[in-house]
Amino acid sequence: MADRDPFALTCPVPIGAYPTVLLAHGGGGRLMQQLIAQVFAPAFSNPALDAQHDASLVQAGATRLAFTTDSYVVKPLFFPGGDIGSLAINGTVNDLAMAGARPLALSAGFILEEGLPIDTLTRIVASMREAAAQVGVHVVTGDTKVVDRGKGDGVFINTAGIGIVEHQLTIGPAAVRPGDAVIISGDVGRHGIAIMASREGLQFETTIESDCAPLVAPVLDLISAGIDVHCLRDLTRGGLASALNEIASVRGCSIAIDERAVAVREDVQGACELLGFDPLYVANEGRFVAFVPPDQAARAVAVLRRHAVSSDAVVIGTVSEDPSNLVTVKTRIGASRVVDMLSGEQLPRIC
Repeated sequence: MADRDPFALTCPVPIGAYPTVLLAHGGGGRLMQQLIAQVFAPAFSNPALDAQHDASLVQAGATRLAFTTDSYVVKPLFFPGGDIGSLAINGTVNDLAMAGARPLALSAGFILEEGLPIDTLTRIVASMREAAAQVGVHVVTGDTKVVDRGKGDGVFINTAGIGIVEHQLTIGPAAVRPGDAVIISGDVGRHGIAIMASREGLQFETTIESDCAPLVAPVLDLISAGIDVHCLRDLTRGGLASALNEIASVRGCSIAIDERAVAVREDVQGACELLGFDPLYVANEGRFVAFVPPDQAARAVAVLRRHAVSSDAVVIGTVSEDPSNLVTVKTRIGASRVVDMLSGEQLPRIC
């Protein structure tokens, strides 16, 4: 007995490498970043891709274009405030907007499961048409494939988009500067909670609807107002916390935010507490952050508040040159804590 090692408690380190793909590899957190860094980035590395922004910039003669693509596997197909069709259109035009681009045209690819009701598909396509019309863009090309029954979960959609950049700004993580004000366009957490409630049949006193919406108008208004926008990022998978961590990592800076400034609706906060979620990590589909010079922050907020989708815009934090690349939050009780990248999956298949 005397020769045994003394008893000691240890905290296990999360597994860093997995031999197979997990749901968490698509969740917007640390595992997704590792998958991109280890598999995709080395294979496809080029200046446009290496910028690690929502849309890549490509030069076509004297014209700058933004190009993006995204796939949608949300479950259920229909949820309060939207559906897979409106999500596919809004998600793609929003990625173009995050590069400061005006959407020009979209493509749509459908992977359909045998047995999907035609009425369901028609409803989804009609929703896509309405969402595209709202931002004045057309679906100009597409593709359809059908897979065996039980192999596709109804329908998966891929959309790609091109947009034109009509200004001289270079908007992206690399343009973030120390002292920049961090502005958020509205409350957080509604989309992820709407999906979870619908998926699991959860009943709350009020129906929590997704914030799914296009963000093109407020972004283009910011630029036309002469705001020196440094970076934009929509808060999808992984929510606000993951978006800020991605930007801090790419730029090599630290970001501090004030939790009291980040709006969370009372019903969303209650649902998060019930389910054990942190609303800072819950996905949104109609919210974004903007990084602007501090002396332009008040004017930027005023511009954003002209639009219904960003009417609750507010400054939530600042950027510092601290090379630790940390995102920290001042809590409601005045303490400070690190907001790290999620290591696993909080809400799978929310987009």
